[in-house]
Amino acid sequence: MIEIRAIVTDIEGTTSSIDFVRDVLFPHARKRLPAFVETHGDKPDVQHWLHEAAREAGLVEASRQEIIELLLRWIDADRKSTALKALQGMIWKDGYAAGDYRAHLYPEVAARLREWRADGLRLYVYSSGSVPAQKLFFQYSEASDLTPLFAGYFDTETGPKREVESYRRIAAAIEEEPRHLLFLSDIVEELDAARAAGFHTGWLIREPQALPDSPRHAVYRDFDAIAP
Repeated sequence: MIEIRAIVTDIEGTTSSIDFVRDVLFPHARKRLPAFVETHGDKPDVQHWLHEAAREAGLVEASRQEIIELLLRWIDADRKSTALKALQGMIWKDGYAAGDYRAHLYPEVAARLREWRADGLRLYVYSSGSVPAQKLFFQYSEASDLTPLFAGYFDTETGPKREVESYRRIAAAIEEEPRHLLFLSDIVEELDAARAAGFHTGWLIREPQALPDSPRHAVYRDFDAIAP
């Protein structure tokens, strides 16, 4: 039996409910984005991501208002834009710090992460949300600060989550052979890419979702069912 030495996990739909992101974080960022850009738009890190958003959209010249409207459209479309995710993370930081919300976790997740880490497994996150947003998510979780459990974080700057090369880069970054890595996600196309890169995979299909008749990956209802 191949030894699993590290686990790479997705967030939305895997450790946490998609509803929290969709119904809490996205509306919070959408409501505050115009004022945030207007008041922070001259800061170098914010400027960088505004320019990246314009470049991604193919805009040679654009007013600040045009960029704001572009970003709002991307929020509504749930666009997997690295620039948008970075800006959203900056906005969410203020909300977490103010105690406006705490990140949702499924009931068993925190305990299982702690058990896996205690067993010597290294833990990583790979999510479409920016790395700073990922760190905030686990720092301000309902189960307290879980960031000490994680050895590293990856976002779409590593590459798209449905592309095989992204997982090869992750394996190289953590200096581990893919056959010793387990990737957890609720998205089958991401799991397909990870498996093509040599990872073991776990498909989280939580209640009340129906189980597929012929799953292409090992299926788990929750983290308690996973025995790496």
